[in-house]
Amino acid sequence: MTGTARPASVVFEAIGTSWQIDTDQPMDAATQAAVLARVDVFDRTYSRFRDDSLVARIASTPGTVEFPDDAADLFDLYRRLYDATDGAVSPLVGRSLETLGYDRAYSLRASGPALPAPNWDDSFAWDGRSLTTIRPVTVDVGAAGKGYLVDIIGRMLVEAGHEGYVIDASGDIRRRGPGSIRVGLEHPWDATKAIGVANLGAGAICASAPNRRTWGDGLHHIIDATTGLPTRRVIATWALAETALEADGLATALFFTEPARLQREFDFSYVRMFADQTVEFWPHLDGEMFL
Repeated sequence: MTGTARPASVVFEAIGTSWQIDTDQPMDAATQAAVLARVDVFDRTYSRFRDDSLVARIASTPGTVEFPDDAADLFDLYRRLYDATDGAVSPLVGRSLETLGYDRAYSLRASGPALPAPNWDDSFAWDGRSLTTIRPVTVDVGAAGKGYLVDIIGRMLVEAGHEGYVIDASGDIRRRGPGSIRVGLEHPWDATKAIGVANLGAGAICASAPNRRTWGDGLHHIIDATTGLPTRRVIATWALAETALEADGLATALFFTEPARLQREFDFSYVRMFADQTVEFWPHLDGEMFL
């Protein structure tokens, strides 16, 4: 992973996707190096695609492991989403994805029938810093992990003295500063089209759609943890919230749960598109829809 600087922009590849960070003033070399180092810590902790990660250790050996101090926000959000979706959104979905072919080798070939994720309360205990497992489990934080990392980098930029920034991790965007920007909502079946525009002030917008990771006969990475099967009814979602962690997790939850239920627990705006190309959105959304 390497970073390149432009007058007020840093672009790099990390955790399997492209990133761009635009700041109100050029990011100095020390801050840029610290950001890239923190991204590497994230990858060494949560990637199930590398043998030396913390997640890989949990997948092979039960016991107690310590996570970084800020991991509490990530696991606490997952617990809230797990409860709000009756288990459909779960960090224990890794083995289910591997069975469908989204494995460490990227085989993209199903190795067996759909496999539901194990029950949270029967599989591990989380105390805010340490995770204790009684059997090997495959953790996958893809439903909210990228947003979690976006927030961490945002805090680092503020600590480094940046009052304004836009972090764009391939569609997971967090912004700080005056005014707003217009964010196009890409049509999941045609990247040259937008189904609408959302105005983003200070806060985050995250998108989710299966089209970027699709293989086989209708297989993709957005699966219901209770069944191990890919979602079918909803084909794209967008969530706007105060943090990228919440926006990212909610964008996934919207595939499985009605927005009204999620809004009893979270403060957010949303758009979601169905397989018949109808679109549903929060009536008070700051933006405009074309469909």
